[in-house]
Amino acid sequence: MQDEKRELERKNAAAEAVKHIKDNDIVGLGTGSTAKYAIEQIAGLVQQGLKIKGVPTSEKSSVLATQLGIELIDINDVDAIDVTIDGADEFNSSRELIKGGGGALFREKIVASITRKEIIIADSGKYVNKLGKFKVPVEVVPLAFNYVQKELAKHGGTGNLREIEHMPFVTDNGNYIIDADFGLIANPAELSKTLNQIDGVLAHGLFINLATLVIMGNGTSVRVFE
Repeated sequence: MQDEKRELERKNAAAEAVKHIKDNDIVGLGTGSTAKYAIEQIAGLVQQGLKIKGVPTSEKSSVLATQLGIELIDINDVDAIDVTIDGADEFNSSRELIKGGGGALFREKIVASITRKEIIIADSGKYVNKLGKFKVPVEVVPLAFNYVQKELAKHGGTGNLREIEHMPFVTDNGNYIIDADFGLIANPAELSKTLNQIDGVLAHGLFINLATLVIMGNGTSVRVFE
C-alpha cells in the first residue's frame, strides 16, 4: 500500500512538473525511478505535437528518451537548458538536495548548473528536516579512490566503495562512487564547499542553490517548495 502511495505521488509530481515545459524548449531529462515518469509524460506531449529537444543526464535516460521518440541534443551544443526535471534522494525546505543514488550525479550536476529552471520531483518520503540519512554519493577518479576515502574520513565521512555483484560500480564517465555517511548534516552548503576542494573528487551529491523548485507528491495532491 505504501509503495502504491509513493508511485502515485511520483506520477502526480511529474505531471505537475511537465506543465512548465513550452514549445521549442531545451529540456534536461533526469535519471532515476521518479524522473522516468517525467520522461514518459514528456514523450506523451511530444506525440501530441510538443516540439522540444532533450539533454539526458545518463546513458539510461538517453536510451529511454530515444525509444519514446524524444529528439536529443548534445549538451556541448547548447548554451543553456530551459527546464530540467529530475529526482532527488533527499531534500529539505531550503531546496537543498542529496542526489546520485542512481549514479549519474556528475552529469546531473552539470545539467543543473546550466539550467534556467531546475525542477525536482519527489514523493513525500524524500522530504527531511535535515539532510544526511541518505549517504552522500561522491564520484571519484579511480586513481584517487584511497586518497579521497581518507580525506572524507578527516571531515567525518565514513565512505565505502559502491559495488554491484562484488565489483566496483562504474559511472557513465568511467569513475567510482564512494557513498559517504556524514550523519545528519548541520550545514550542507559548508560541507559541499569542503568536498569540492578534495583533489580527485569529480562531483558529489550535495546540490546547493541549484533547485528552482521542488514538486513533492503529497497523497493525491502536490506541494511545491520554491
